Amino acid sequence: MTSPYTNEEWQRLIVDVEKNLKIIESKKYDIPDVASTVDHTLLKLDSKSSQFDDLCKEARNDQFGSVCVRPEWVKQCVDNLKGSGVNVASVVGFHEGTYTLEEKLKDTKISLEGGAAELDMVVNWPQLQKQEYETVHAELVAIRAAAPHPTLIKLILETSQLGDQQIIAGAVLASAAGLDFIKTASGFHGHGATLPHVHLMKAACEHLARNPVQNTATPNQMLVKASGGIRSYDDAIKMLEAGASRLGTSGGVLIAQQAKERAAGTSSTSGPAGSSSEY
Repeated sequence: MTSPYTNEEWQRLIVDVEKNLKIIESKKYDIPDVASTVDHTLLKLDSKSSQFDDLCKEARNDQFGSVCVRPEWVKQCVDNLKGSGVNVASVVGFHEGTYTLEEKLKDTKISLEGGAAELDMVVNWPQLQKQEYETVHAELVAIRAAAPHPTLIKLILETSQLGDQQIIAGAVLASAAGLDFIKTASGFHGHGATLPHVHLMKAACEHLARNPVQNTATPNQMLVKASGGIRSYDDAIKMLEAGASRLGTSGGVLIAQQAKERAAGTSSTSGPAGSSSEY
């Protein structure tokens, strides 16, 4: 698909959005049931089959929103979670984002054939850095065409590698391609979610819902997924209050446990064991 705008025209649109964003950091959003916002995540390359069985059992027990796994593990998780109400999300172009479109389309095909209901796709963030907006938009449109609604697509921006204007650019291009979420991080590059980035991303999503990019996809209300470094109930609450609607974390069991303890009037201060991933 030919981009509706040149790189220069995209840049002008992005600057215009940046100028008109209203970020109110004191604003706190309503918090849904915390467990339902968790994408229970296992993305380590050396993970074993039994670990995915355990992941799905935990997700079923705590009624998480989804489990998030690599494409080759989707079918096993879908089979494990039948009838549970828990979705299976798969990753596309993970975790570098610089894979070719053909490779990303292959990930998409494997994921959908396995039964994935959601895709977490890494944007080619070096192209965002270089303002190659036409190329980025064309790739997002191609993935959206290969995975139409009701499949949810979340675009991982890798915010630790981007400036604010580049984060806004990612939001603009995701909205123009008809994607459903923008997401902070893969958990494998730099720091994970920060409150300023979640505030910025939420403001961009709300602005673009009111002021959609002309000559692009049907306007929609994108949401924000915060991921990377969310390891406790307190972390989760801060991100949800800042505007996140989903949380990517491998600490979902602890978060759910702490949520139950808070509701019962008790509290746990112990944290999870260390992990090599920022998830």
